[in-house]
Amino acid sequence: MKTKPFSTKYALIAAGISAALMLSVDAQAATAAPVKNGASQVNITMTSEGDGTCHIDHTSAKAGPVTFTVVNKTATSLTELELLSDNRILGEKENLAPGLPAVKFTVTLDGGTYQIYCPGAKQELTNFTVTGKAAAAPTGSVATLLEEGTKGYASYVNGVVDAMVVAVDRLKADIDAGDLEKAKADYAKARPFYERIESDVSGFVLPGFKATDNAGNLDYLVDMRASNIDPKVGWHGFHAIERELFSKKAITPETKQLAAELQTNVHKLDEQVKQLTYKPEDLANGAADLLEEVQSNKISGEEEAFSHLDLIDFAGNIEGAEQAFAFLKPGLEKIDPDLTRRVTEQFAAVRALLETYRDPAIPGGYKYYTAELKASEGAKLSRAVQALQEPLSKIAEKVATSGK
Repeated sequence: MKTKPFSTKYALIAAGISAALMLSVDAQAATAAPVKNGASQVNITMTSEGDGTCHIDHTSAKAGPVTFTVVNKTATSLTELELLSDNRILGEKENLAPGLPAVKFTVTLDGGTYQIYCPGAKQELTNFTVTGKAAAAPTGSVATLLEEGTKGYASYVNGVVDAMVVAVDRLKADIDAGDLEKAKADYAKARPFYERIESDVSGFVLPGFKATDNAGNLDYLVDMRASNIDPKVGWHGFHAIERELFSKKAITPETKQLAAELQTNVHKLDEQVKQLTYKPEDLANGAADLLEEVQSNKISGEEEAFSHLDLIDFAGNIEGAEQAFAFLKPGLEKIDPDLTRRVTEQFAAVRALLETYRDPAIPGGYKYYTAELKASEGAKLSRAVQALQEPLSKIAEKVATSGK
C-alpha cells in the first residue's frame, strides 16, 4: 500500500514538481547516468536520514534502456519506489525492507521528463530527465495505441502479482514465527496487491477442477469473505487469516496452515497470470468491475469485517482501475477526448476524497472503517465512486467498436 495518497502524488506531478520537492540528489546527479551493458545505470539508496530519504546518483540519462538499482540501507519507513509518466507506473519495486539485497528494473525510455516516486520519504518526488530523441505524440492508429496499452497493462499486472508473492511470503514468515503484531502489520501491506488486479485474476481454476468447484477456484481460495463461504470447501485465504489475527487475536496451528495454503495459492496465481493477454475492452471492463467491488464490498464494510481495513482495499481497487484507464488513455483520447477528460477528473476527485481518510498511525495508512465511519461517510464515498462509474462504464464499448 502506498504510504502517501494518489492525490498527493498526481497533484505534485501536475504542478511540475518544483525543486523544493525533489528527492535527495547527490552532487554528481547533474551528469547523465553512465552506460553499462547497453543501458544507462541509475542507483537509488534509501536511508533513515530525515525520517526517510531516497538518494539518487543521477537524475538524467540518454534515451534508451535505463536500469534502476534500488537498495534500502536503513530506512524502516520506506518500502517501495516507482517510475512514473503521465499517471502511469512504468516500473516499480516494492517490499524494500532494510538490509535486503539491491534489486533492479529496466525500462526503455524516450526523451522527456519522468518522475521518480519514493512514497513515505520526507521529499517524495523528483524529475528524471531523458535526453535524445523525444517521444513523439501518438500518431499511430487507434488500434495500435490500444494494443500498446494492453501490453503495458500486462506488465503492470505481472509486477503487482510478483509484489504480492513477496508480501505473502513475509506474512507467512511472521505467522510461522508467532509474531502477532508484525503479522497484523504485514497483513495490511499484503492486501492491496490482490485488490488492484482482482478483476483480472478472478477466473482462474486449477487443473483437474470444474469451473463450478470452489475447491479449485483460486479467487475463492485466496479472497473469499465470511459472508459467502462454500461449506463443502471451507474457509481459506486472506480473510480466514484476518479473522485469526484480528478477531481471535492469536496465532494457532490453524493460522499457520492457512498461511501455508495462501502462500501456495498465490504462487500458483503468479504462474497463471504470466500467461494472460488482454484486449482493450478487457481493461475497460476490469476497471468497471473494480469500481463495482468498491460499491458492493468496500463501502458496505463487508470486505475487512475483522480488521476494518476496508479503505486500504478501496484504495487498491481505485489504483487498479486507474492504471487500466491510464494505459487505454492514448487511444481513448483519439476516440473521445471529452469522455477521457471526464474520467480523468472523476478519478482525481475520488483520490482527493480518499486523502481525507489518511492516518499514518494505522497499518496501511487509512482510518479504520468502523460502523461509525461508515454511517457518517459511506454515502459520500458511494456518491464519489458513482460519479466515476457513469463515464467509465462507457469506455468498453468505445474501445471495442473503435475500428468498426
